[in-house]
Amino acid sequence: MNWKDRIVVDPDILVGKPIIKGTRISVELLLDRLADGWSIDDILRSYPHLTRDDVLAALSFAAELFREERFVAVGKVTS
Repeated sequence: MNWKDRIVVDPDILVGKPIIKGTRISVELLLDRLADGWSIDDILRSYPHLTRDDVLAALSFAAELFREERFVAVGKVTS
C-alpha cells in the first residue's frame, strides 16, 4: 500500500495532522477507532466517504513512522 497517494499534511487542515486526502479525517482518528476495537467495516459504515484503501493507507503510514523512529525502553526505576 502506497500511503503517499492517500495521506496528506496541510498546515491549514487540523493544524497539520496527517489526514486522508480530500477529507478532514486524521490518521490519528482512524488509529484511535481501531484501538477502540472498531473494525475497518465499522469505520467505513461511520465514515462512508472513506474507502478500505484509505484506512489501510493510514495503517501503512503509521507503520512507516514506527520503522523510521528509534525507541528507548524505559524501565521501572528501583531503589
